[in-house]
Amino acid sequence: MRTYRYLHLDVFTATPFEGNQLAVFPEPQGLDTSLMQTITREMNFSECTFIFPPERGGDRRMRIFTPGSELPMAGHPTIGSTFALALEGVIAPGRREFVFELGVGPTPVSLEWNQSDLAFAWMTQQLPEFGAIIEDRSALAAAIGVSETDLVPGLPAQVVSCGLPFLFVALVSRSAVDRVELDRRALSRCSAGIDEAFFFTTEGEETVYSRMLAPGLGIAEDPATGGASGPLGCYLLHHTVVSPEAARTMLSLQGVAMKRPSRIHISIDSEQDRITRVRVGGQSVLVGRGEMGF
Repeated sequence: MRTYRYLHLDVFTATPFEGNQLAVFPEPQGLDTSLMQTITREMNFSECTFIFPPERGGDRRMRIFTPGSELPMAGHPTIGSTFALALEGVIAPGRREFVFELGVGPTPVSLEWNQSDLAFAWMTQQLPEFGAIIEDRSALAAAIGVSETDLVPGLPAQVVSCGLPFLFVALVSRSAVDRVELDRRALSRCSAGIDEAFFFTTEGEETVYSRMLAPGLGIAEDPATGGASGPLGCYLLHHTVVSPEAARTMLSLQGVAMKRPSRIHISIDSEQDRITRVRVGGQSVLVGRGEMGF
């Protein structure tokens, strides 16, 4: 029997048992794609990561799996794996930059330290691609289990991607966000097949209060979605929900309804109405270590 070590972290939080769970396998050599997918289903977290030696000039190659599929990029796995590699000594204390090789290409992470402990990590994401807008708002409201009056007037339901596409839907209140229930088939019909859906409201102290539902990825609901938070910030700036100055220091509060509150920091730089940099950042905390053998 061969064993594989993993670190269990809670990501986008500094408090154990909050944030989004992640299992990081730092020495997965010998595992093929099928086994990595099987292990991820067994762990039953939103994602697991598997860290390999670099192949294309980065510092480490990382593969990311949900229970349903492999992803080309994702935020909470990138932030959490950064903290895991710092704990493993792969990232030396004080180092400021680290590059992961992901399916979307080289992905840099910026590091902030508290003496020898990693305190915060920023992931740089791809520049946004703005996609389709759902024109039939009545059909959309019915597909997500709210009334049409719960949709914010003037803000479109739109697909945006910084490496992975998500549908963004602005709602008028936290209670409306919490009431969302997907009719997956109905949503797929009105969103051209995109059912990774992100719902948010600007009601509250944070920039947004949010939820993300992704049944197509095998994730009923995600406590924290870094891969959606970059395009969320781009959406907010593009549609003038926030000013260019405010866009540099945004905070998304996600996972509250799941009792796993997550705080995702978003920073969008722009020049003359053109987005020039997309970053998502946060903290992580180690809550366990283990081995899987088979």
